[in-house]
Amino acid sequence: MAKHKTSAPSAKHDERKLLIATTGLTKDFSGHLAVDHVGLEVREREIYTLIGPNGAGKSTLIKMLTTLLPPTSGEASVVGCDLRTQPQDIRSRIGYVPQLLSADGSLTGYENLLLSARLYLIPSAEREARIHEALEMTQLTSAANRLAQTYSGGMLRRLEIAQSTMHRPALLIMDEPTVGLDPVARKTVWDHVKDLRDHFGTTMLLTTHAMDEAEALSDRVGIMHNGKLERVGTPHELKIQIGPKATLDDVFSSIAGEDIESIDKFDSVRATRRSIADHG
Repeated sequence: MAKHKTSAPSAKHDERKLLIATTGLTKDFSGHLAVDHVGLEVREREIYTLIGPNGAGKSTLIKMLTTLLPPTSGEASVVGCDLRTQPQDIRSRIGYVPQLLSADGSLTGYENLLLSARLYLIPSAEREARIHEALEMTQLTSAANRLAQTYSGGMLRRLEIAQSTMHRPALLIMDEPTVGLDPVARKTVWDHVKDLRDHFGTTMLLTTHAMDEAEALSDRVGIMHNGKLERVGTPHELKIQIGPKATLDDVFSSIAGEDIESIDKFDSVRATRRSIADHG
């Protein structure tokens, strides 16, 4: 797909619709505040990136916003729906790319997309056009009939992004979408993310540990530390707060430091599974 020059306008004096709005959103795992009274705002057509060390609360926050974990307290609206009372409506209106690869390796790329089209209740008369559009956009047309297990890591990530946007959601949430990819594959995913925003107006919330990725993609960056959203701004705004020659790594280090406790992964996974079983 040809690249577009359109970009999201500045968040300052921004009247765009809020697609994510949280107030005091908190997740408590047996006395450990994995997410601590977070107030997050993500506006339409924005690429918003959460960064922070392991255990900062990024993935737990993502799991709450995608309805995989119920919040302990606080309020949240996602794509205009209440997180507590309208989880099914949220699920039907967002796309989600988890950390772990989720495409079925025993199916072809085409079959994975067909399955997603059915799961998202895309009318049968529109499915073929949507699938071919997704394959073309992700540059997977020539690999459509190959088993997904033969795809490279970058191809799999593009396939998963295509699956999660088959129903043309207003909001796409991605948890470390390029983890483990080589530089060429990462750049391809970056280009695809920008195309989704520029071509379809898709709003995106993503997490990453890579400062170059945050800087390359983000309209705004939120830095999480010990469950709190400590600072928010454009990459440029965050850097100039530190100094004229500061990098995003410098900003990250100044806020997060090196000695961060890790969250109890077992409790987090167990709670996620329990929530999925309870809520479907």
